[in-house]
Order: sequence, then C-alpha cells, then structure tokens
Amino acid sequence: MEKEAEQENRNYTYLVRCADGTFYCGWTNDLDKRIKAHNEGRGAKYTRSRRPVTLVYWEEFSTKTEAMQREAAVKKLTRQQKERLIARKE
Repeated sequence: MEKEAEQENRNYTYLVRCADGTFYCGWTNDLDKRIKAHNEGRGAKYTRSRRPVTLVYWEEFSTKTEAMQREAAVKKLTRQQKERLIARKE
C-alpha cells in the first residue's frame, strides 16, 4: 500500500519529440504508460499523426497541480528555450 501511495504522488511534466521534429508537452502520473499511449496512437490528437514520439525531457512533481502549472509554462516557451531545457537534461 505504501508503494502505491508513493506512485500516486508522482506527477510529471514531459516533452516528446515527434517524428516530424516538433515538440509536444503534457503532464501525466505514469510516464511510461503515457509515452506508450502516444506511440500507439491513443495519446494526444496532436501526436497521433506524428508518431513515433521520443521522450526528451521530464520533470517530477509531488502534485498534479504543480505538474499542470509547469506544463502551461513550458508550452509558452519558444522552441529554442525548449531545446535548451532538453540540452540541460542530457
């Protein structure tokens, strides 16, 4: 039960690079499952026609609200700023 509670407290803001070179930003509480969904065409409408996607950046948060706020902030970044985020993570 403790392990389940720990997993519930994990929330992620993530960036994927689509096959056409564009970025998609989202949030999730299960990163592996979400990336798999994107690549199976069950993710966001935006990524369905741009598969496969590759996870290139993520941040972990303890609450859904924090992850969603960060997603909104990342979506406002320019492409160059997103590329800098990715480069720092590598």
